[in-house]
Amino acid sequence: MKFVKEIYYKAKIFRFSRLTERDKLIVLSFVVGLFSGFAAILLKNIIHISSRFLTADFDTLQENYHYFLYPGAGILLTYIFVKYVVKDDISHGVTKVLESIARKKGYLRAHNMFTSIIASTITIGFGGSVGAEAPVVLTGSSIGSTIARTFNLNYRTMTVLIGCGAAGAISGIFKAPLAGMLFAIEVLMLDLTMASLLPLMISAATAASLTYFLMGSAYALNFQIDQAFRVTNIHWYILLGIFCGLFSILFTRGNILIESSLKKIKSPLLRITTGGLALGTMIFLFPSLWGEGYFTINQIVNDLGHHIVNNSFFVEFRDDKLMLMVLVVIIMLVKIAATATTNGAGGSGGIFAPTLFLGSLAGFLISLILTYNGVMVPARNLALAGMAGMMAAVMHAPMTAIFLIAEITGGFGLLVPLMITAATAYLTVIPIEPHSLYHIRLAKTGNLITHNKDKAVLTLLKLHNVIEKDLLTVKPETTLGELVTIIAKSRRNIFPVVDEFNNFKGIVLLDDVREIMFEKKLYNSKKVAELMVLSPEIISHDEKMEIVMQKFTDSGAWNLPVIHNGKYVGFISKSRIFNAYRDMLVNFSEE
Repeated sequence: MKFVKEIYYKAKIFRFSRLTERDKLIVLSFVVGLFSGFAAILLKNIIHISSRFLTADFDTLQENYHYFLYPGAGILLTYIFVKYVVKDDISHGVTKVLESIARKKGYLRAHNMFTSIIASTITIGFGGSVGAEAPVVLTGSSIGSTIARTFNLNYRTMTVLIGCGAAGAISGIFKAPLAGMLFAIEVLMLDLTMASLLPLMISAATAASLTYFLMGSAYALNFQIDQAFRVTNIHWYILLGIFCGLFSILFTRGNILIESSLKKIKSPLLRITTGGLALGTMIFLFPSLWGEGYFTINQIVNDLGHHIVNNSFFVEFRDDKLMLMVLVVIIMLVKIAATATTNGAGGSGGIFAPTLFLGSLAGFLISLILTYNGVMVPARNLALAGMAGMMAAVMHAPMTAIFLIAEITGGFGLLVPLMITAATAYLTVIPIEPHSLYHIRLAKTGNLITHNKDKAVLTLLKLHNVIEKDLLTVKPETTLGELVTIIAKSRRNIFPVVDEFNNFKGIVLLDDVREIMFEKKLYNSKKVAELMVLSPEIISHDEKMEIVMQKFTDSGAWNLPVIHNGKYVGFISKSRIFNAYRDMLVNFSEE
């Protein structure tokens, strides 16, 4: 934070403060891209070095018991670091970013700029079966949020810089600037306007350029297509897309179920021990589950898929195609449990790499089945298409998936099958699972930002900001005469009825008393209890705006009471919501 402040004060010397908001955004998007790209490079290299250090002397043709011990140790060290150093929840990085946009006005704590990198390095370096992409997205987004706050930028600009950080992180990891930009649009749901696109492009291009400059071609995934796509194989890619779509449902629900089951274990020591032993057993039996899984992906796309059983008890079956098919299915199922167990037990990582891992195995499995039946389709092409299909289905980001694989293959020779597989997988999963794994937790609480601008703006609107408290209340025993006096003082035509303890009882409408309010003979005999009516709907003080609007629609009312534990809080009017919505929409859409 001090470093960022130093940048700010130096920038002021060069009259940075005189720049327009748009010009500031352009300059800062470059800075965010630079730092997020560097964070991605740093994280990937540290993970690679630590993982290689721990496994360098392993014999590929026999099992190794270190696979059983290391993952649990990594989870324990991660838990200690998070619990006693960070003292904050840094799991599920992408969901944290989405939550900050939906609920916290883009606020991400400054420590996220480095703590998630350290935690994920420990987890993945010791073999945790998760990816580093979500932690580095959180890192990049936190960089964008912190810089935006330092320069006192508004919510819209802060959101764009958060997206720039995420785009830079993905672009830096894969040298895929287009995929990084699309990730911010599809997954973080940034508004698709030139005001957003230009900064995203700058950040993504800056991060990718930095990666090329520092790392050259030797980086995460880099393949070359040497076997062209054939139109006669389209139906196999459709089949692969359907398989990826269906398997993604199992992946999503399996992750949620296993993680929630582990988190129900109250004792941290018991949870870490249980998760560590389970994860160690899975990785010991199937060492290809170790870490992010990019080594296995490289094996598959380089026609060495049978090597996925190296270092295990099953190495003798690697040339038996039928047995290899069975093992691939088992590994895919166990991978779901391994990923969920790593995070649920206390590790830190994401689902990006596991998704690519499963996609490559899905393609490899289909190629094994086809080859076994005498049909020749390049295993490499199917594996790459499977990666796009699984990513499109799990993350609900088909464009990101298509262009990520296209960029890491160094060309667009597989663009058609990538589009076919990704689109098929996405269309398969959408009717069954309408939200991605990233968004499900937010969707359940009603805090989900979507590409539907109306819903997005309603999510950002907060009920407490539109409650009206200027209505005059009356009691059930209030006489008509007293009510007339109160009406004379009020500018409203609705009167909440409450008892002596402020419990809400009903409402009195001016229209309902207009005909008798001048009959003085009723002033002492007629009571509010006889005049009041029940409200057509009641709004709880903590309800989401989407639900509030639905209640207005269902009831046909223009004003509804807000209640908290039976106590009267105030009223909310449809006109007040519309005014707030209009103001928010202008701010939300402003270019």
